[in-house]
Amino acid sequence: MLKSMTGYGKGEASAPQGSFTVEIRSVNHRYGEVSVRMPRSFMALENDVKRLVTSLLKRGKIDVYVQWEEATATGAIPQLDPAVARGYHEAFSRLAEELQLTADLPLSLILSQKGVIRDSPVSTIDETELQPLLFSAVQAAVTAIDAMRTREGEALECDLLARRGQVAEWTGRISGRTPQVVAEYRQKLKLRLEQLLEGNEFDEARLAQEVALMADRSDITEELVRLASHFNQFDETLQLAEPVGRKLDFLMQEMNREVNTIGSKSNDAELATLVIRIKAEMEKMREQVQNVE
Repeated sequence: MLKSMTGYGKGEASAPQGSFTVEIRSVNHRYGEVSVRMPRSFMALENDVKRLVTSLLKRGKIDVYVQWEEATATGAIPQLDPAVARGYHEAFSRLAEELQLTADLPLSLILSQKGVIRDSPVSTIDETELQPLLFSAVQAAVTAIDAMRTREGEALECDLLARRGQVAEWTGRISGRTPQVVAEYRQKLKLRLEQLLEGNEFDEARLAQEVALMADRSDITEELVRLASHFNQFDETLQLAEPVGRKLDFLMQEMNREVNTIGSKSNDAELATLVIRIKAEMEKMREQVQNVE
């Protein structure tokens, strides 16, 4: 079962003290690289968060974003500082007297000044106590992104199997065409000799020798056998439960090598066309394999 390296997942967990929101994004990467961004007060738990993430996500560039929102204390009463309020009142009264203003000073003006009203002290939170809550949010996000990567992997597998089937069909046509190419070469060479010799007899043994040399130079039996073996390994690898992206990438390299050799040995227009089609299709397969975990 294939998994894609691209995905997104979000998890949340809340308690009376507050709530965690965890977002995870992943993209293609040759190895597994996890980056965690979280509030400084929870940095001691960074390695634990990474272990939770890598328990399911084995490969890709993975970015983890952790947000903590503390709950607003219920029943908290703002604290009034009478001394500060009195100071503002006295200052405003003196200013009004100097400016010969008779309007009364509104209470709202005094209360709006800095330091007159203060919020209740913020409660101290024990990060160790919140560890299970954080891990719960991380686990939810990991499960969500893993599910998305699995769905993407299923789509990749269907596409790869379809392209693999097309490549196998064209390879079969090459295999069937090869003996015919040798026969056509013999016929063309014989016809040319007859034209050059203008009806005179020619050495049949020499003709057979030339045809045999041509057949040996263009023989692609070994390449076709190895290519078929790579196809089988490719199909078997798709069924493995473990991450197989690197193995598939290696097999694609080996398959391309065999196809290139077949192309270099082909001296027939139809074979050359089939080789070009195969190489184009395998390039698309290689691009898809780059997305596999």
